[in-house]
Amino acid sequence: MNQNEKRLSDYIDRLNDEQRPDEDEYSTDSEELRELFQTVKKVRSLKDPAMPGPEFAKKLAKSANKSKANKKKWTWAASITGIAAIIALMLNFLLPSSHTDIVYAMEKAFQDVKTYHGVLEIVETNKAGESNTQAKLEVWADQNGSYYIKNLVGPNKGMITVNNGEKKWQIQPKQKKVQILPVFPDTNRFTFELGTEISEVKQAVSTKTAGDDTIAGRKASILEVTPKGGAPYKIWVDKETNLPLQKQTAMQNAIQYKVTYTKMDFNETMPKELISYQIPKGYSVIDKNPEQFVNDLDEAKKAIGFFPKTLKTLPDGFSEERISVIPSQHLVKLYYSANSQKVMIIQRKSSGRFKAATNASLGKVGDNTAEIQSPIFDNTGILWGGGLYAGMTDVSSIRWQQDGFEYAIIGDVPLDKLVSVTKIFTNGTFELSSSTSAMKPQVEVPYDLTIEKNDQKSVDAGNSPWKLDAAFTAQVFVSLKISPEGINGDYPIDRKDLKVVQNTGTTAIVEVSSDKTPIKRVYLKRIVRQNSTGIWTVTGYDPVKK
Repeated sequence: MNQNEKRLSDYIDRLNDEQRPDEDEYSTDSEELRELFQTVKKVRSLKDPAMPGPEFAKKLAKSANKSKANKKKWTWAASITGIAAIIALMLNFLLPSSHTDIVYAMEKAFQDVKTYHGVLEIVETNKAGESNTQAKLEVWADQNGSYYIKNLVGPNKGMITVNNGEKKWQIQPKQKKVQILPVFPDTNRFTFELGTEISEVKQAVSTKTAGDDTIAGRKASILEVTPKGGAPYKIWVDKETNLPLQKQTAMQNAIQYKVTYTKMDFNETMPKELISYQIPKGYSVIDKNPEQFVNDLDEAKKAIGFFPKTLKTLPDGFSEERISVIPSQHLVKLYYSANSQKVMIIQRKSSGRFKAATNASLGKVGDNTAEIQSPIFDNTGILWGGGLYAGMTDVSSIRWQQDGFEYAIIGDVPLDKLVSVTKIFTNGTFELSSSTSAMKPQVEVPYDLTIEKNDQKSVDAGNSPWKLDAAFTAQVFVSLKISPEGINGDYPIDRKDLKVVQNTGTTAIVEVSSDKTPIKRVYLKRIVRQNSTGIWTVTGYDPVKK
């Protein structure tokens, strides 16, 4: 093996060991090696199919030396230039050079970019082919990871998101607040960041050319990219700058996004005034339970780790308003509005078994129990991420778990409207519980309406709040049956022994699973007021069968 062959072999060995070579195309003084190093790097950047191992150059050199015996046919193969030719032939065989060169050119071009400034347009298209502009953004970003994003058009118009490497914050003009966000990990940067896109293309399972196009007046090559574990998408690459101009996502949940840089220029540095932390006059600063607004579902997916489920069609008069995420909780909120009415859909991965509030009405989403509160009384498990939509009053909610996710649909709309939205969201599988009026207790419990009305007034004044909870009311009733003289200390029947098996909002049935009482089932009804502010009254029970 001659000296150049050994240098090539060492270079490949270092790359395969994921180490920086001692010598590369930038440091070698050999023109032949410089070209060969560049070619090997292209081959090494390919992930599939698997590329040659550490012995590749040695085997080629050995083969080349053997071929010297037949000088008329193989004299070219003994030189370094011959080895380079073999590698180039292999490269062309494994993957067409056109899109390999494009990926490599993108990576090289971005290395020379210090700061870029552009206008980014995000267009959403549904399965019916209807499109609308979700947002237009002014984007500043540099190689150090700092960026400044200002929303020019869309529901978040005027909002500014900045990360200067030391601090990340979001200025939200509509709420007149500055939201402090984690600098690291920065799980949600911004849509179509050039460095990220190039890295994802480079690591893709496969890429192939899909033609040419003109984007924003610039000639571009189209690449179809198949990422690891994802659906194929397309990316348009500027033929002059070799940088991405446009991306079109795969259709997910009947929605597809096209993100385009309609303007792009390059600078040495980012204006300091853009990335200097400042609090506008009259704004409050929020640094707990950060809710960060994003521009589209693809951006939300990058922040929370899954693609959010959306409404296939919008209720009459409603429009999409905005999207927010809480990356630390892997949670997303979708906001919809119609005049003064608002609806919010919250979703995240399930973190445990579903438990409905004991005072809630019950429904079904397929085979899954759904909790219905109208208006909300017990917000346990619903107000994820620091509270409801600001401005909502008289709020109702429907909440359930399904296929590993937990959902809540919340709105300051009549319950029938919220039910309609939930049916759209669940493709018609949501159902309210049937009435229990046909089910009669074996033993009826008489009540005095005057006493019940007085009890209702007492609860309205803040006394005996347990009467607003069907399970708690049943617990007191069954415990007093065991200890009619009164209860001292803990209740003889524990809350874990009680299960609300039906709740329509006006009637409820609570099952008792304890051998301390002869009562198996308690029947309750809201006699005085038929909503979540009404007290529960026991109207009967079923004894345990002997």
